[in-house]
Amino acid sequence: MLKQRIITALILAPLALCAILFLPLWSFEILIAFVIGLGAWEWSSMSGITRTFTKVSYAALVTSICLAFSFLLPVDMIWYQGQLNSLYTYTLSIASIWWMISLAMIIAYPNYSSTWFESKSLRGIFGLLTLIPTWVAVVSLRTSLYDVDPFYGASLIFYVLGIVWAADIGAFFVGVKFGKHKLRPRVSPGKTLEGLMGGIFASSAIIAFAALHYHVDPSRIWLHVVIGALTVGVSALGDLNESMFKRCAGIKDSGTLLPGHGGIMDRIDSLTAAFPVFAFCYVTWMA
Repeated sequence: MLKQRIITALILAPLALCAILFLPLWSFEILIAFVIGLGAWEWSSMSGITRTFTKVSYAALVTSICLAFSFLLPVDMIWYQGQLNSLYTYTLSIASIWWMISLAMIIAYPNYSSTWFESKSLRGIFGLLTLIPTWVAVVSLRTSLYDVDPFYGASLIFYVLGIVWAADIGAFFVGVKFGKHKLRPRVSPGKTLEGLMGGIFASSAIIAFAALHYHVDPSRIWLHVVIGALTVGVSALGDLNESMFKRCAGIKDSGTLLPGHGGIMDRIDSLTAAFPVFAFCYVTWMA
């Protein structure tokens, strides 16, 4: 298993790096839509859908919506005079509301879950609210200030990836060593409050470095720290959200597309929350 994980990571990491840095923006949009479509295929299983035709249809729907965004709004119109297009802004706002609702669902679980648990359609809608804003957020960040610095948006994506991955590593080691207080044992027994705090602490170095790298006004550093910590905290919410839906569907992994890692959603679950919330904060207070 470990060997498979390492081999898969060694193959995917350079591909992801090259895609973020060097793909033309329209190709980048299509690639991210394809990845989101694979995530939608797996989400259909977490929604309780078993028929292959229905799963393909759901994945095609999610992918088509992402591509429709791309068709309706060319890359040079996503940002105008430093402002994100209103369609994308509204989508990120809806995503932020969805993650607050998701938090309430996780806190209450399994109480009050019978309504959405028994509805495949409702769980499918939750998938739309999770996956489509992720595409919007990644594209919004990648295209930010592209005419000024083609790699500025890439650095924002790497920033989110960096703090989330640092948080995952910190949460794992602190949780294993000191974890005693479970976050939501009925949702994900392995997650602890100590691990979450360890993850936030581990990511603080990257947050501080980014504040210096982007020459943030000293009077606004606190804002960057708060948004960074919020992004890390929300990434844990994304993980718990996927665990909750997998538990409802009675499955351990979201899929088998990534040998040693499980499915696409198992790798991007935390990012589906982190990217939209960070992008919303970036557009609202940092851009």
